[in-house]
Amino acid sequence: MNLESFMLELEKQDTDDKHYDFCRKFVLHGTPFVFGSRDNEFYEFRKKIANKFDIPFHEIYITGSGKLGFSPFKLKEFDYDSDIDVAIISPKLFDNIMKDISKYQMSFRKARAVVRESELEMYHQFLEYVALGWIRPDKLPISFQMKTFKNDWFKFFQEMSYGKSEVGNYKVNAGVFKSYEHLEDYIVSGLVDVRNRRLLRRK
Repeated sequence: MNLESFMLELEKQDTDDKHYDFCRKFVLHGTPFVFGSRDNEFYEFRKKIANKFDIPFHEIYITGSGKLGFSPFKLKEFDYDSDIDVAIISPKLFDNIMKDISKYQMSFRKARAVVRESELEMYHQFLEYVALGWIRPDKLPISFQMKTFKNDWFKFFQEMSYGKSEVGNYKVNAGVFKSYEHLEDYIVSGLVDVRNRRLLRRK
């Protein structure tokens, strides 16, 4: 399916049930575009991430243009400037990270942790994503990234990027979702926005 046929099919989805079915069928199900018919390499890629965080391999998904071959949000084809977006669906990992977050939040409340205003704004953005059931480590203040993950998170995904893993010569980013439902809700919300904007332009 190319970008235009995807958008035309998206336009036909006019109920919540259809939106979720569309998301499951076209966005989440199947081997990602970036892996083509390389199912074995896709498995090995997922296994490396799963082993790193001690979670089942089937909790690892690729989303975005790396999955579809195009971005319905940016209206562009997947290319070498595109990133690989990994969604880790793991209540266990989510809760483990949030334990560290809660410790930081407590020290922040007691004025033992000091961050710059720009980092504080980023931290508030981070908390907004957490409320949606999504941990985005890139939204943590730099000082907290170093403290919580000991550079390990970003170092690991750098080592999975630019030809150093099965996915190929792309940058790999990752976030953690509390549940499959949280990932679905986030994707569907974005797809509905895209659909509504497209239909509005038609009027």
